[in-house]
Amino acid sequence: MSKLEHLQTIFKQLSLEQQQTLIEFAEFLFSKTTKKTVIETKLLPRPSTESVIAAIKRLSKSYPMLDKAIMLDETSRLMTEHIIQGRDKIEVIDELETIFLSHYKKFTKELT
Repeated sequence: MSKLEHLQTIFKQLSLEQQQTLIEFAEFLFSKTTKKTVIETKLLPRPSTESVIAAIKRLSKSYPMLDKAIMLDETSRLMTEHIIQGRDKIEVIDELETIFLSHYKKFTKELT
């Protein structure tokens, strides 16, 4: 009996719910062995009069594939430094761009 035939025999003996679970597991395994397509980003231009909040919005649109919740601590810290401590907005925006880019690089590395 071939491996495929053996799998089919087992599959037929499972309940519908177990069959669905087996299919989902097979799809999961398959996704781990196939190379995923890297999602391209298009960095929107940075206006000269951009605020820190506008920069976060622009970068979020430029990198829609990133989970913003993961970057919340970093972006909140920078926003606080700008508003409360008076840190220069240009420096903060530069650092925000670096953060988004590093998270994008990490994201694309995990896909390959």
